[in-house]
Amino acid sequence: MSKPLPKLIGKTTNFISYFSSRYAAHLAIKLFSSPQKGKISQEESQYLDSAIKNIVTHDDIALMTYHWKGKKDTILLVHGWESNSFRWKDLIELLRQEDYNIISVDAPAHGGSGSKIFNAPLYSECINTIIKHFRVGIIVGHSVGATASAIALHNYNIPSAKKLISLGAPSNFNNTINSYINMMGYNHKVVKAMNKNFMKHFGYLPEYLTISNFSQNIKAETLIIHDKKDRIISYRDALDIKKHLKDSKLIKTIGLGHGLKSDKVYQAILAFLKV
Repeated sequence: MSKPLPKLIGKTTNFISYFSSRYAAHLAIKLFSSPQKGKISQEESQYLDSAIKNIVTHDDIALMTYHWKGKKDTILLVHGWESNSFRWKDLIELLRQEDYNIISVDAPAHGGSGSKIFNAPLYSECINTIIKHFRVGIIVGHSVGATASAIALHNYNIPSAKKLISLGAPSNFNNTINSYINMMGYNHKVVKAMNKNFMKHFGYLPEYLTISNFSQNIKAETLIIHDKKDRIISYRDALDIKKHLKDSKLIKTIGLGHGLKSDKVYQAILAFLKV
């Protein structure tokens, strides 16, 4: 969005709230939950065609999965916001050389998957479905994909998942939502109605979604990789995750940004897998 547009949308939504705060909240949440990017380009499609494609259904959402067969442990790759499974291409090629059994999934409203709505709780439910369907032993997640994976491990009994690799992950979704609210300039009526909507659908407020609340049941050994100068998710989030996950190791990078697409990162992942 151009800089003036969010404030204009925010003012319009605030105006609507004086007539129907419920509808205003619906519009605000829909905008927050609707990715504008993440669809698959022709180039990306050509590479993903090298995999075995399967649709796995969660509730009424068709989740596109990609399978590169191997004889070693089954690894699930989970991308972040406005991305798709192609983001893992370089890592996939390295894992294939090591003969790992690789699964990647497109998130709801991303890539080849269905739905028009995306949020972390929904993503965690979908990840749980995929883990159980393919009997996943190792999860590699980027950004919100990593945190949604952690939520899935906390909420569900998944004894097969022995290792979690978390790349550039947020530890606190409430900060993300508050940043969105501030960017849009929503008034108190809209925010109050948004919280009411969140409570109705999920049974808790956004402030519940912090690592301190979804770490207790995680038994998987965890590798955390985060860039010191990440401008999207603060390095402080990595320190917070490390603090609450007892069986975890933190690797700090400098200059790789939020994407963490680097041979250094991939080699650290491969080393962690072999331990």
